[in-house]
Amino acid sequence: MVSPVRRTEAGRGLIPAVKGILAGVVLAVLLAACATSPYTGRQTLNLVPDSQLLSLSFDQYRQTISQATLSTDQSQVEMVRRVGRRIAAASEELMRERGQAKDIETYKWEFNLIKDDDQVNAWAMPGGKVAVYTGILPVAKDETGLAVVLGHEVAHAIAKHGNERLSQGLLAQLGGLALSAALSGYPAQTQNLFMTAYGAGAQLGFLLPYSRTHELEADRIGLILTARAGYDPREAIPFWERMAAQGGARPPEFLSTHPAGENRIRQIRELMPEALSYYRPR
Repeated sequence: MVSPVRRTEAGRGLIPAVKGILAGVVLAVLLAACATSPYTGRQTLNLVPDSQLLSLSFDQYRQTISQATLSTDQSQVEMVRRVGRRIAAASEELMRERGQAKDIETYKWEFNLIKDDDQVNAWAMPGGKVAVYTGILPVAKDETGLAVVLGHEVAHAIAKHGNERLSQGLLAQLGGLALSAALSGYPAQTQNLFMTAYGAGAQLGFLLPYSRTHELEADRIGLILTARAGYDPREAIPFWERMAAQGGARPPEFLSTHPAGENRIRQIRELMPEALSYYRPR
């Protein structure tokens, strides 16, 4: 029979070994899945095969659209789809230029307008499935404002931010499971304390900052797409000012997945010369 002291010491002795295994697994995963974004040069992480991610995306989109109330305002619906087609075409041009032509066939573009005046929102899923809520149209004001919205959302899709967010979540779970094993020799109360701290650290220190990185990256790519589609990217500034005014009281930026309004607008101003170099009015 092993004494309680020896059991604890044995458990503690496992920690370096478990940490070594975890480090090896994480290193192998990162080396296999790290890539460089062709749009910004940022190192990215994609652990999930595109085929699996797209299947999940398309299924989820069909389910969401089937349960939603689609707008019957034909002029608004046609505007969303017209702008969407132009932004999609601009994104495919950009993909070709950046050596991503093989990815184009994986995008099955679809743009739907969901009737919900309380939702000031739009989103794009991996594979080019996009939804716009009627609540964002008054903020967009016109076709150019809508192009800013769709350029930003399509930028998320072509930059594969969905895969990266899912990969980050999987990696965080992997770390959590390994930490749980490493702490197996400690009392339950200590394990719970460490696991709680790990969860908070992963959320605030890892997942949310990357979300803000994605948002700012989508702003940059989205401005280029807006300009290449023939819409004036300078309209992004008043659009995001109107969006910031919609937000009201909000938590500090470090607790948010989106950059604070003033920071976003400042960066957009800095990026505007690059975007304008692509702008050719139609």
